[in-house]
Amino acid sequence: MRAARIVAYLVLALAPPALAEEPFYLKDGDRVVFYGDSITEQRLYTTFVETYVVTRFPSLNVSFVHSGWGGDRVTGGGGGPIDTRLKRDVIAYRPTVMTIMLGMNDGSYRPFDEQIFQTYATGMERIVEKVKAELPEVKLTLIRPSPFDDVTRPPVFEKGYNAVLVRYGDFLKELAEKEHAKLADLNTSVVDATKKAFETDPEKAKKLNPDRVHPAAGGQLLMAAALLDAWDAPALVSDVQIKLESKSEPKIQTEKTKVSDVQWNDGILKWTQLDESLPFPADLKDDVIKLAVNSSDFVKDLDQQPLKVSGLEGSDYVLSIDGEEVGSFSKDQLAEGINLALLATPMNKQASEVHNLTLKHNNVHFTRWRSVQVPLSSIKSAHLDEAIADLDRVEAEVVDQQRAASQPKPRRYELKPKS
Repeated sequence: MRAARIVAYLVLALAPPALAEEPFYLKDGDRVVFYGDSITEQRLYTTFVETYVVTRFPSLNVSFVHSGWGGDRVTGGGGGPIDTRLKRDVIAYRPTVMTIMLGMNDGSYRPFDEQIFQTYATGMERIVEKVKAELPEVKLTLIRPSPFDDVTRPPVFEKGYNAVLVRYGDFLKELAEKEHAKLADLNTSVVDATKKAFETDPEKAKKLNPDRVHPAAGGQLLMAAALLDAWDAPALVSDVQIKLESKSEPKIQTEKTKVSDVQWNDGILKWTQLDESLPFPADLKDDVIKLAVNSSDFVKDLDQQPLKVSGLEGSDYVLSIDGEEVGSFSKDQLAEGINLALLATPMNKQASEVHNLTLKHNNVHFTRWRSVQVPLSSIKSAHLDEAIADLDRVEAEVVDQQRAASQPKPRRYELKPKS
């Protein structure tokens, strides 16, 4: 029964094609800096976004720097006052794209206070003004603060702290319109998914945001999806439709992939497929991540890799890719379509390797920044700049490996009757 439910989900997860697709926000040559507090410092939603971009656009040359510092407010924090933070951790990288998510600490975890809010509003305006003065061509994405979890646990005061963050986000909407910046809402859809998850499994839903402030991987995957949605990220990885007719060659329709060397003999269908990109490697073995995915539109909006095969004569079939069995399906399920992005395919495993390299290069940068550059800035050493440069070179080598690993490979598919 469990296998049947999984297969049913794979089929239902296929979304109808969009009528029109907006161009993706990031362009070749873009340099992205993610700026924020401890929620950004976790390097979860940011690395999910990076891995999505690298796997979905493997020929796009986009770099990423993650500049979140725990405890930060619009005035700065443990990494120094805001002017220091911006100069060292943003402007030094000459970004063409900058995201800003602040507010969780600024609201002071108390009911809405007009004076506290004005400090936040003035500070955000100043950050935007200073960055645009230094980087006139930069594209800004202002992010509504991610939620304080008032869903899985009772609010700590009337209306709850997330309602305060929503008001801060409303100000950001006005500021984004005024400054012609992009606005990303990392609050509403995360709250909606959390509510649905809480109805499904209250205990697991609490693990989306264990301390109510810092979402774990499942919660941050929802945040990444919201940012990618604001950037008009495409859902489709590839699309293959094969129609079998007994007395003619198979009829094949494809999108974002190339199919070749098709063989249809003795009830066994084989073909080679080279996709333009890779699926997103959501870890569905993690129960909390799976709950997040099932409680949201993540798959529909960001991870579609449909395969449809009609005209099969047998009742059940086994699908293998590169000799690895990835699932068993009825002919009706194959005719309706399955979503390969949700299966443990060689492509998904390859994408997981890419994400592992994403994490590694970010760890190198974090060490360079937080263990060398900042704490040793007042130390007189002839070798400090050299050490920083060496770590930058190490990170660049890991990024090169990440980009190499993101390149799609031709895969050999086989669909044969289940014995």
